Parts: sequence; structure tokens; C-alpha cells
Amino acid sequence: MSDDGTRNGLRYYIDRNVFEAGLDRMRFIFDEFDDVIVHTSGGKDSTVCIQLALIVARERNRLPLKLMFVDQEVEHSQTIDQMMHDMESPEIEPLWIQVPYEFENGTSTECPMFTPWDEEVRDVWMRPKREGNPYTENVYKTRNFYKMFDAFCQYHFGDRRVARIGGVRCEESPNRRLALTVDATYKWATWGKVPTRKTKEQHILFYPIYDWSYQDVWKAIHDNGWQYNELYDLQYQHGVPVQIMRVSSIIHETAIHGLMYLQEVDTEFWPKLCKRVPGVASAGILKEGAFRFANGLPYMFATWREYADYLLEHLVIDPEQKERFRVSWGRFESGAKVAGWVADVDWDSVICAAEARTVLVGDCHGNKLNAVSATKQWNKLEAEATA
Repeated sequence: MSDDGTRNGLRYYIDRNVFEAGLDRMRFIFDEFDDVIVHTSGGKDSTVCIQLALIVARERNRLPLKLMFVDQEVEHSQTIDQMMHDMESPEIEPLWIQVPYEFENGTSTECPMFTPWDEEVRDVWMRPKREGNPYTENVYKTRNFYKMFDAFCQYHFGDRRVARIGGVRCEESPNRRLALTVDATYKWATWGKVPTRKTKEQHILFYPIYDWSYQDVWKAIHDNGWQYNELYDLQYQHGVPVQIMRVSSIIHETAIHGLMYLQEVDTEFWPKLCKRVPGVASAGILKEGAFRFANGLPYMFATWREYADYLLEHLVIDPEQKERFRVSWGRFESGAKVAGWVADVDWDSVICAAEARTVLVGDCHGNKLNAVSATKQWNKLEAEATA
């Protein structure tokens, strides 16, 4: 059965499986928009979205399918292998973006931002740029990784009606379930979002597999014999839990746990990465200890607020980076107050403790700073207090 959203605050189901529902949503997208672009990270969810889109593109005579990949340079070898397989298909129009921009380096407080494809360090690039690639110059008026997707589409597609497809699934986050099942984004569809106010309904993000489970994803891949990223097999063999398997950039604050086993699963990639990115070698030596959060408030601090402020002042060197942390903290605190979800708990032990953790993992934009992570911290502290 497929979860197809909510009605009057209640979940409801329709009499079809998620594969059929995903295809029908994809057909709706192709019928409504001039251009369809599938975003890919080289992961399993991207693989499913690509293959569903290809099925419909063949039906609608809309080949080749546009496939967009924002290359972070420090991508796993297996991820690039998968991208080469996907992009070289005659049914694909490759939008492989290899331009300089910035994103977080979660392994170093001295070099907190990483610039892929920086011409000044071309001699230590992880690999050469794709031969003949037309998307290698940053003409998009942004150096921000998160804004690059919108900027690229705005630059190349302007006022054309564009549907952008991503592999976001509700199973991965309660916040995502709320966002993708309540309010309609386009016509009747809740499973999407408008990227920017500027584009309004011209460029819209859709998530047609939003109600799939990870079992649904793997069943579709294996039943159809679709090629997928080999890194998943290597992670499985190494004992990595399914919930934290990632195949994208290895130095992002949400993915640095991969450094703990990278030396064992990709021996050729590791030395190149150590040479390319400051902090990676140290993280590989220190392992979990490099990012371990205090089990309780250190005795020399009176409050978590004091501890968080101390970490920000002494671990974060760059003034601009400090300001990014302050902005993300302020946004988090404002959201928590508006939502009222912390009304019955200790603000300092939940909110400030969660903020302290962002400094230790280099999460200046607050990507891991949300109600879920803070509540987990509160539950942990409460359990320790009553043990």
C-alpha cells in the first residue's frame, strides 16, 4: 500500500504499491512541466528516481533525460564510477557541475570551509575534471553549495517551467514527513517544495518517492536489475548500519563517520583525500574520539550555554565562521520558541547542548541542529540523570 499524504491531519492509504504510485507521480510531473531535471548524488534513492524518470521519459518521448550532479570533488571512487555509468547513457543529457564553490569541512576548525575544483591547488585535485564538460566555470553568482542547485537552474532555464526531482524520503526524518504530507506545493501534490520565492511556480522540487521505505528502494533496484553504487556493498560488508550509509562527500559534518572505516574500504582514495583536505589525516588517526560529544556538562562550566560559547570562541578561528554559527543558533532558538516544543524541558540542557555539538562537528549552518537531534540529547541526559 502507498502512503499518499494526509487528509484532515490523518494519514491515508491508496490501493496500489509505492512503485506504481511513484510512476504515476512521475507521469504527472512530465505532463505538467516543459523540462524535467533529476538531481543525483549517486546514491540508492537517486538511482530509483533516475530509473522511474527514464521509464516515463520513454513513454512520453521525452528523451534524453536531464541528470544533474553537483560534483564535490571529494566524492568516493565508487560514487564517481556510478555517475560515469549513469551520465554516459545515450538516454541521459548530463548536467555534471564541476565549478569552485564552498561547503563545510567537518574535519578541521582551522580550515572549516573546503573549495572543490580550486584552480590554485589543481596539482592535488582528487581527479581531473570530466573531459569535454561544459559546466566547469562558476558563472552562477554564488559560492554557496546549497544555493548552487537553484542558481544553476535559474541561469540555464530562466523562465521555463522546470520540475526538479530529488530522492528525499519521509522515513529519514519526522520533519520531512511533516513538510511533505500536509500542505500542497503544486496543485494537489504535497510532496515537493518551491526552492525560492523568485522562481515561484516556474521551478519546483518534487520528491516522488517520498513515501518509500529503504526496503522499497532496494526491492525496486534488485527486482529490476538496476546498477547501483558499489559503496553500499562495501559498507554492508564492513558492518555499517543501513541508517547511516552515505555515498556523497566524505568531509561534510553529516558524513564524517565514514572516515572511521574509509582506509579499509578504499585504500587508493584515502591517501589522496589526506593530501587534499586539511584535518582528514588527524580524523583518521583519532577516529571517534575526534568528534565525541561530552556525555555530561564538563565540571568546569556552570551551564551548557557557557560551554557552547567557550567552544565557539576557542575552537572556531575564522570570524565569518563564528558568525555563521551565531546565525544558525539564533534561527534554531527562534524556531524552538515559536514551535513551543521545548516548553516542558530544560532549555539549557537541550538547546544549548545541541548548539555545543555543532561546534565539535563543524556544522556552522546548523544542518544537524533540529528538534530531533536536540530531543535525543535531552533523552540521553534524562536517562543518565535517572540511572
